[in-house]
Amino acid sequence: MFRISLLQSPLYWEEPGMNRSMFEWKVRDLAGEADLIVLPEMFTSGFTMNADRVAEAPDGPTVAWMLELARETGAAITGSAVIRDGERHVNRLLWVEPEGRVLHYDKRHLFGLAGEHEHYAAGEERLTVEWRGLRICPLVCYDLRFPVWSRNTENYDLLLYVANWPETRRRHWQQLLIARAIENQAWVAGVNRIGHDAAGLAYAGDTMLVGFDGEVLLSAAHSETTLSTSLVREQLLGYRERLPFLRDRDAFRLV
Repeated sequence: MFRISLLQSPLYWEEPGMNRSMFEWKVRDLAGEADLIVLPEMFTSGFTMNADRVAEAPDGPTVAWMLELARETGAAITGSAVIRDGERHVNRLLWVEPEGRVLHYDKRHLFGLAGEHEHYAAGEERLTVEWRGLRICPLVCYDLRFPVWSRNTENYDLLLYVANWPETRRRHWQQLLIARAIENQAWVAGVNRIGHDAAGLAYAGDTMLVGFDGEVLLSAAHSETTLSTSLVREQLLGYRERLPFLRDRDAFRLV
């Protein structure tokens, strides 16, 4: 049994220290209760294009904070932040485990409508993590719109999106999360923020966990909340055995 907790919250605009302090007690409340704790996209700053103002080194204060909390809670912690990688800035999903392992995924699909591609460099490699009996593929926000990049080619069990997805397109968020679950025969978790940002955008949250059959298992809109549940891998494997659709997928290579 795998225990997952999804944290839906407003964010302080471009205030990494305040955001870490705000999330700290929420994460600590989950000590011993979760195997994986998921924070939103750019959880230290909101979805800012002022990368220079909030960027940190790859081993900066946010990673140190995540390491400390992972050790205290016994859970892996993930979410994305603005990271300075050499001469580039990246929207980096950080995956931090209690024993000190730190992995990352740099967002591949940059949101051109907001000019994200003008301020951040795109990632090139997808990440799949094996953690406490599950294979997990963590992605970031706009990646949700691109089913080829999200495609279940490595037999992952859980597909994960961290996001700052605006309320104006909330139906897209909701329906695409369900579609990704059905087509990949995997659990899909989407963690979004709530509140408003400095650009005036509103966020409804709609944090969701979708079952491998497309059923919405958890969902919350507008409220500051933590959604938690347990996943049983044997149920997933049994479903795939009864309905082996993934065996018939097309073979192609992404270039």
